[in-house]
Amino acid sequence: MPTYVTLFRWTQKGIENVKVSPTRLDAAKEIFKQMGGELKSFHVLMGQYDAVIVGEAPDDETMARIMLTATAHGAIRSETMRAFTEDEYREIISSLP
Repeated sequence: MPTYVTLFRWTQKGIENVKVSPTRLDAAKEIFKQMGGELKSFHVLMGQYDAVIVGEAPDDETMARIMLTATAHGAIRSETMRAFTEDEYREIISSLP
């Protein structure tokens, strides 16, 4: 399954209710699962972003649905990127003309 990295920033609403963020994380894990993906890891960050997740989803469209569902409550803003594994990277490089 494709891998995705998502960077998060809490909104004002999100930081005001930060104590319930573990519950929101559990809900995100369930959303991934229901849509055929998996939230592989979660980390709180210091710096420009507040948190990062690494997840897998069957395809880009599914990941878009997961993120739209997870962010609809308004507690976070997110930026998601497709991440390629080392094997995928090597395959891409080897296919260059």
